[in-house]
Amino acid sequence: MDGQVIGIIGLALCVILCGAGSAYGLYKAGASAAGVISEDPKKFAKVFVLALLPATQGIYGFVLAVVKAGTLASAATFAQGWIIFGEVIALGITGMLSAILQGKTASACIYAIGKNDEGSGKYILFPAMVEFYAILSLVLGLMINV
Repeated sequence: MDGQVIGIIGLALCVILCGAGSAYGLYKAGASAAGVISEDPKKFAKVFVLALLPATQGIYGFVLAVVKAGTLASAATFAQGWIIFGEVIALGITGMLSAILQGKTASACIYAIGKNDEGSGKYILFPAMVEFYAILSLVLGLMINV
């Protein structure tokens, strides 16, 4: 197995893990949003952003994989392939976990809006704090250029 194959596996895992985490997070938040909106359709705008937040990790995984795909041509050796793998796998794992947890956090905030929508602007802070760690992994992945 040469370096390009290892690099491709890393890129694929980054996209797959981030995408799977986002899909699950969106499922959790979307199910909660549907419940709240079915009770009060006027709350759609307030829950929409919260329900959409877990999608960002999937976007981060895709963006990092596209950016790093340009380095595959230089991954001629086994070690160079592992370097590319290492550059992207941190986001793959962090993106997956943060998207799942962000979906659960957003779901709780959506239910809170269903009960009392006066503080709906403040509720976005809680899932955004979970998002921060995916952003750190994305920035690290973009900064590492060996």
